[in-house]
Amino acid sequence: MELIQKTPDLSAYLAADDAIDHDHPQVREVAGRLAKEAEDSYAYARLAFEFVRDTIPHSQDSGDPRVTWRASDVLERRTGICYAKAHALAALLRAEDIPTALCYQRLDVVHGLVAVRLDGAWHRQDPRGNKPGVYAQFSLGGERLAFTPDHAAGEADYPELYAAPHPVVLDVLKAATDRPHLWQTLPAAL
Repeated sequence: MELIQKTPDLSAYLAADDAIDHDHPQVREVAGRLAKEAEDSYAYARLAFEFVRDTIPHSQDSGDPRVTWRASDVLERRTGICYAKAHALAALLRAEDIPTALCYQRLDVVHGLVAVRLDGAWHRQDPRGNKPGVYAQFSLGGERLAFTPDHAAGEADYPELYAAPHPVVLDVLKAATDRPHLWQTLPAAL
């Protein structure tokens, strides 16, 4: 699948916004700590991915009723669904000047991912969090995402790479009173 950069200006994929608040002290602290362990951008990207995937539980898996959508809140509260975890990873990567896009899959509901630009190409990553039957890994040499869409069932990969969270996703997150409410309002398509 050919990924489509929605915004031609690559600097848009380094920008901060309300959800990808990489200028927030919480994001800067975590990014600085991870950067000290990394010898280069590739190692940092892998460390940031593993940090979000492994230390921030997916709220559905953990049973946490809180809804987060801002990257700094995800890092502080240590919870979030796929979209929120993607926002956190995007903020950590952008904090270290690694262009990062938000992208999505249509499964039974819309699923959130990121794409990182390294080696002159975009590489999709899924920081959702592993569990039995889900085994996502950081990879620049071929996708190792949590889920593969079943095209026969109408599932699909969206090829668009967004500089900011898709409005449908962000509106649902912001409107949710808790995770059970969010689960009833998750978008089925973009």
